Amino acid sequence: MPEETKKFQTEVQELLNLVIHSLYSNKDIFLRELIANAADAIDKVRFESLTSPSLKAEWQIKIEPDKTRNTLRISDNGVGMTRSEVVENIGTIAKSGTREYLAALKKSDSKNLPELIGQFGVGFYSAFMVSDKIELVSKKAGSDEKATLWISQGESSYTIDDAEMVEHGTSITLHLKPDCKIYLEDWKIQEIVKKYSDFIEHPVKLVSMKKQKDESSALEEEIINSQKAIWLRPANEISDEEYKQFYGHLSHFDTDPLLHIHYSAEGTSEFKALLFIPSKAPFDFLNPEQRKAGLHLYIKRVFITESCPDLLPEYLRFIKGVVDSSDLPLNISREMLQDNPGIHKINKNLVRKIISELKNLIEKDREKYNSFFTDFGRFIKEGVHSDFQNKDKLIELLLFETLNNADGKLFSLKEYSEKMPAEQKEIYYICGESRAVLEKSPHLEFLRSRNFDVILMTDPIDEWILQSIPEYSGKKLKSAGKGDFELDEKTKSEKEDKTKKAVEEHKTLVEFLKKTLEKDVREVKFSTRLTESPCCLVSGEHDPSIQMEKMFKAMNREMPKMKRILELNPDHPLVASLQSLYDKNSSDPKLAEFAEMLYDQALLTEGIPLADPIKFSKRVATLMVDGIKGEIGK
Repeated sequence: MPEETKKFQTEVQELLNLVIHSLYSNKDIFLRELIANAADAIDKVRFESLTSPSLKAEWQIKIEPDKTRNTLRISDNGVGMTRSEVVENIGTIAKSGTREYLAALKKSDSKNLPELIGQFGVGFYSAFMVSDKIELVSKKAGSDEKATLWISQGESSYTIDDAEMVEHGTSITLHLKPDCKIYLEDWKIQEIVKKYSDFIEHPVKLVSMKKQKDESSALEEEIINSQKAIWLRPANEISDEEYKQFYGHLSHFDTDPLLHIHYSAEGTSEFKALLFIPSKAPFDFLNPEQRKAGLHLYIKRVFITESCPDLLPEYLRFIKGVVDSSDLPLNISREMLQDNPGIHKINKNLVRKIISELKNLIEKDREKYNSFFTDFGRFIKEGVHSDFQNKDKLIELLLFETLNNADGKLFSLKEYSEKMPAEQKEIYYICGESRAVLEKSPHLEFLRSRNFDVILMTDPIDEWILQSIPEYSGKKLKSAGKGDFELDEKTKSEKEDKTKKAVEEHKTLVEFLKKTLEKDVREVKFSTRLTESPCCLVSGEHDPSIQMEKMFKAMNREMPKMKRILELNPDHPLVASLQSLYDKNSSDPKLAEFAEMLYDQALLTEGIPLADPIKFSKRVATLMVDGIKGEIGK
């Protein structure tokens, strides 16, 4: 095919501008990314060679600095690319996360940019940090198509043409910028490979000119990575620094892991695993693309896939790591992995081990566990809802803030239940948007007066998981905004007497309120939970809460309107005042207005928008005017 000049996709142009013109604190990562891409290409063709022996080769990655030409060449004999694949993979970015990447790139400071590059798989473009021209030649393994030459100076376009190449693979030649000549030095290349790519399974060879004894020069090749599969080595022989380096290579995160789990399983299922729990969740962790992530799977040290989600349940998708099985067949396809019983055995063992390590962490290093739960607690909650087999163990890993303790201090259900006073019969919780809002909720007035603690649930997922936890340690979990409280005999008797008296005194008022508000509430009754506020809205015991209703609306999902119970405080002077007005003139039109205002007030305390805020505002203004006139007339 003839030579062509093509425009970069708009997003690629924007990306290149940012990469080339932004200031980076660590340009070394370009070599890490190119080596990682080369290793991936070899892994792919090596997998194909299991069924196509003609593709077998002595797998290797070469790095060739040339000080005379001021070029650095990185080559591999991996799977290679066809002409159309070169255009697709380099001229465009198909990943759905690109827009998020670009947005994060613009917002981040220089020290965070290298990490972001690794996370989004756009590492090839990082080569433009150090070069003002890149030439790529690639030939697809097993294809009769000619090799492809791709050239760009990192501007708005690139040229693409046919090329000659004997073996399959990819060769990338970087024409280095004047201030980047340090990357032609052997020691610098060795330093970067040792730091980032030492655990690459394939040999990384440095090809450079060496002086001979007779003062002549000759090319020499030297393997500069250890190629040691760290997960196969005994744990007591591996330093913390080596674990950190491997985690960086695996995850492309520049932060250290919170915890590593080096595990060897023997018996009915034999495999070795090296798993890492990140210390911080990356900003895009809830991106749907992240759900496709999984552990790297090896079989007898042969790389099979970089994403095997079936090795772990989805709620543990934040785990990074490697699994190397001795039982699975080498010729297994990626499609067959999902239904393989060996994978299910590994999954079961890994989940048990991870939960055990987290349990150990919560008992022995609470500060570290709290840090973990702050970032990844939502995933543990998912597990409570979805992993029935391990639900009870996962419940013990949950942490919550509570009403009677400082903001940010976290407690488990076990710790909460152990501190409950003897007269408290239930574990109380309340769901809402924030701690600040919940602390002011009228639903808590009685509980606060008794010094009962209340679990504050501010994560939208909390209400979902509560469906899986009806009780804990023999105590029912009870919403402070639903149904009636289970009280001790003395308090129950006192409340019943007060309620009975209020019902007798205000029977006509309650009937009036029920009739006036029948389109909005299903019942009006006197409350056992209010001590200060005049009223509140309460959900039925088995109804979705107000918070869940708001969450459904935020997701644009239909939900039938639930009529709630309007509870009145029998001791509040407003109730007595309304009763007096009713007794004076039950036909007074102001009664209906006051009834609607009472309901609106209950809505506002729940954070629910009013159907007609302007009408409410006018009514409040009228009341204020009447009150001011009354004060003046005194």
